[in-house]
Amino acid sequence: MGGLFGVFSKTDCVEDLFYGTDYHSHLGTKRGGMAVKNSGGFQRFIKDITNSQFRSKFNKDLKKMHGNKGIGIISDYEDQPLIISSRLGVFAISTVGKINNIEELAKEALNNGTHFSEMYGSEINPTELIATIISQGNTFGEGILRVQKMIDGSCTLLILTENGLYAARDLLGRTPLVIGKKPGAYAVAMETCAFPNLGYDIVKYMGPGEVNFINNRGIEQLVAPGNKMQICSFLWVYYGYPASSYEGINVEDVRYRCGAFLRQEDDLDIDIVAGIPDSGTAHGLGYASESKIPYARPFVKYTPTWPRSFMPQEQSIRDKVAEMKLIPIKELITDKRLLFCDDSIVRGTQLKRQIERLFESGAKEVHMRPACPPLVYGCKFLNFSRSRSELDLAGRWAIKELIGKDLENPAEYTNPESDNYKAMVEIIRKRLHLTTLKYQRLENLVKAIGLPKEKLCTYCWDGVE
Repeated sequence: MGGLFGVFSKTDCVEDLFYGTDYHSHLGTKRGGMAVKNSGGFQRFIKDITNSQFRSKFNKDLKKMHGNKGIGIISDYEDQPLIISSRLGVFAISTVGKINNIEELAKEALNNGTHFSEMYGSEINPTELIATIISQGNTFGEGILRVQKMIDGSCTLLILTENGLYAARDLLGRTPLVIGKKPGAYAVAMETCAFPNLGYDIVKYMGPGEVNFINNRGIEQLVAPGNKMQICSFLWVYYGYPASSYEGINVEDVRYRCGAFLRQEDDLDIDIVAGIPDSGTAHGLGYASESKIPYARPFVKYTPTWPRSFMPQEQSIRDKVAEMKLIPIKELITDKRLLFCDDSIVRGTQLKRQIERLFESGAKEVHMRPACPPLVYGCKFLNFSRSRSELDLAGRWAIKELIGKDLENPAEYTNPESDNYKAMVEIIRKRLHLTTLKYQRLENLVKAIGLPKEKLCTYCWDGVE
């Protein structure tokens, strides 16, 4: 997915930029980058963070950087920020989102005489394409509007210029963007958890499609927010950091409510409630609190070195990460009836092995309660994962196993009251060797978040755009 952070300050901003960007590290594991503007021009560093943390890669570069304004990014796969020379002037840009019509837009640009530097595998860097579209406008504001009009997907971005910082949230607000302030400085973040320890207070949750320009005079709104919003619900379920808030709604708080709703639909007699660490922990705590059943940690996560296991592109690497980072505690497993809450079941391949390990450690029963409904549609709006096919999703391979073919539109499998849905869930339960499997109902997830459904993107669960 990726995460953005930017700073405009009356004094040097590099330290805030460094730590603020680092607070977005849970959103990506491929590339990290920072760019600053000072009297000598633009400075930029981009690092491969696949096998090491953002902070450790940039420590030595901090002494080389100085400037009162800058942008940083944790990127899911492409090099960023980019520094672009254009008729609008020189600028640095970082983006988060997904461009479904990137080949069409790139072909049009190439026919008009534009050229692109190719990434690995002959891919075009989407941020470079966005920069090209912006440069065709008469102003940065006009260029950003061109982007939002032309792309199919989503794009949230930060632009660093000689005069200030442009912050633009994607047209339907699928990803968040928030402005913070402290004496002498403004910051823009996707994750509000970046603000407290740096001394920033939230002053503005940007609305869908909103564009602001930040300079020494403060915040200037260039484009007012639109009326329609479809923020990604999965931010609260899994992606978001517990200390962050979107639309003023805290992630950890929502996860407690998710767990409570799971229990309200359940009357299972068990010995221990647990969460698959880390993002399943709060869901499990909510379930345990509602049920008055003890919460424990039969699995603990070795956090110092292992990243989120959905991030690596190769399945074999994802599986190795999942196996190595979780360590079972047999004393809490043997002869116990265990119920685990998890944020979701995306593919199920890693979870299957973890369940096997629990039974190998002596568990009597293993029940699973995912905090969201079955994933049956691949995300079209964000780089939720780099899966090659929708058939990677647990719901889709279960449907294919059930009826012998994939369905272009599996809408008939999204109603939890239908026989088709129940048969799909049973296939997943058997494949994972679970004692029972019961998913969150979509209406309960919506209630846990606390926004009207029409303001949430729930496409991956129900196919509604």
